[in-house]
Amino acid sequence: MKRNHAFLVVLFSTIALLMTGCASAPVVERKDVDTTIDLSGRWNDADSRMVSEEMIQDCLNRPWLVRFKTKHGGDIPTVIVGRVRNRSHEHINVQTFVKDLERALINSGQVQFVASKGERTGVREERKDMAKHSSDTTMKGPGQEIGADFMLIGTINTVLDDIGSKSVMFYQTNLELINMSTNIKVWIGEKKIKKLIKKKKVKW
Repeated sequence: MKRNHAFLVVLFSTIALLMTGCASAPVVERKDVDTTIDLSGRWNDADSRMVSEEMIQDCLNRPWLVRFKTKHGGDIPTVIVGRVRNRSHEHINVQTFVKDLERALINSGQVQFVASKGERTGVREERKDMAKHSSDTTMKGPGQEIGADFMLIGTINTVLDDIGSKSVMFYQTNLELINMSTNIKVWIGEKKIKKLIKKKKVKW
């Protein structure tokens, strides 16, 4: 009886050691943030960066910018990014895409940027606090904000076509730049991405 018990203890200990050895730690490899890595075929950071940079470059090379500068003595326009709607069937972090748009606009040096509606609320609360606690020489008063000349809005749409182990994912991003005074659309941009996804068959 004691021998059977000892045998079972040794057996279970051996199995536990084998299972521990099989559960190896994951292999982590660091990549450059600009590296394109497609695992699932869904919208990812590379798509967001590529679409934002290409569309903003196209936007800034259109006639509306030259016309504005000519009319306003060379001054650059003030832009705000409005709502970008995700109308795709995927969960897309739209805020990441909006930040990519803002970065591309600001880094171009051809426009100046104002804070979004949510960001302005925080800034205004800080100014109220300044009015109570900051010195007169450093306090920033109300009524000095710069209004936007143009608002950038847009949508992200998808079309999925699949059969068997293959699928085609089609993304279409549309952006529009609207004059805040007249509601005239001064630029409409479009960027399309198509991905062929091949799924490996499971062998039994």
